[in-house]
Amino acid sequence: MTAVGATLGALAVMSVGLAPSAAADDVQSQQWYLDAMNAQGLWKVSTGKGISIAVVDTGVNPDTSSLKGQVLPGVDVTGSVGDETDDYESHGTSMAELIAGTGSGGGLRGVAPGAKIIPIRTALTGIGKTIEKQGDTSAKAIRAAADSDAKIISMSFTGDFPIDGGREAVQYAESKGKLLIAGVGNDGDGDKNYIGYPAKYPGVVGVSAINENGEVAKFSESGAYVDLASPGVDVPTWCDKTFKAYCPQSNGTSQATAIASGAAALIWSAHPKWTANQVLRVMIDTAGRDWPKNTPSRYLGYGTIRPAQVLLKGKGDPGAADVDPVTNKKTPGLSDTGASAAASPSTSSQASNPTSGGQTSAAGASSDSSGDTTLWVAIGAAVAVVVVAGGAFAVARSRRGV
Repeated sequence: MTAVGATLGALAVMSVGLAPSAAADDVQSQQWYLDAMNAQGLWKVSTGKGISIAVVDTGVNPDTSSLKGQVLPGVDVTGSVGDETDDYESHGTSMAELIAGTGSGGGLRGVAPGAKIIPIRTALTGIGKTIEKQGDTSAKAIRAAADSDAKIISMSFTGDFPIDGGREAVQYAESKGKLLIAGVGNDGDGDKNYIGYPAKYPGVVGVSAINENGEVAKFSESGAYVDLASPGVDVPTWCDKTFKAYCPQSNGTSQATAIASGAAALIWSAHPKWTANQVLRVMIDTAGRDWPKNTPSRYLGYGTIRPAQVLLKGKGDPGAADVDPVTNKKTPGLSDTGASAAASPSTSSQASNPTSGGQTSAAGASSDSSGDTTLWVAIGAAVAVVVVAGGAFAVARSRRGV
């Protein structure tokens, strides 16, 4: 289905109910999830060194204090003025900092500060008539990311309709061994509560947003394509493209996607011989949940990300190198070689196909809250949907289709 000249959907971020700007030297105190994840402990084991993440977004400004030295050459597929370092909305730069920011100069600290960013600038909200004429460039951007040296492709955007060439682009990236991660969208409290694209494509990890208590955000969309949950409430981002101040109470599945991508980078860096399937499998195995893994939640998928279970406790079974842990199907182009047995086995090494979407609606994490780094404490089987203070839950940002 094409959508020429139509609004496809919304950026999976755009900050909701923004609070007054936080001083740059105070923004790190707003990053509550780093303490919850025991980031200091994680960084003693892995910082994400050796892993590059392609940020498919609005561009990445490499000159913020937190990103100096962190951004590698990328690709601009917009055909517009500027290049991949010209962030036309600050969104891509925010996501890059959440993934790999060093925190220098009081800027955001990324989950994986040893990782590197490869910016892939695409047309998400339209940046002039050139972009409007060219249309949606998402599939082209995914292919560009697949052809890069990135191991992880982080996509903090979503659209209501299939992307022209999107499925083929995702399959191409899979065949190149990439781990694709995308936000599920911010219309969970509205009339359009269905998972958009690219998160809906098989082979893409759909991420929902939770708050500090492990509750799924009301804006976070729910459905069969939610695979994991990650912090996405009150996560600081740049306020606008002037890069003068951060907004501390921004919310969205964009932030959740970036943080999940950073967690994946930490794991992959510590286990460089693993494949994308194996990294994802251990993330699923060790995710926080109090419901059966073979019945994924429509709200939180297989549970909340808990990289410390892998890096500090050695949990998670990487399993087959060439089998997708969500679909249980072999990934075309990959062979079952290089599977590592370094991690200790936990429960099942493969998850069931969640095509039914799951009926469990728990919003907490595992009951295994042993006081270490669990994200987060289990709060019961009934879903807890958090209402974010400040009114609306998502600001629609149009994305033009081909």
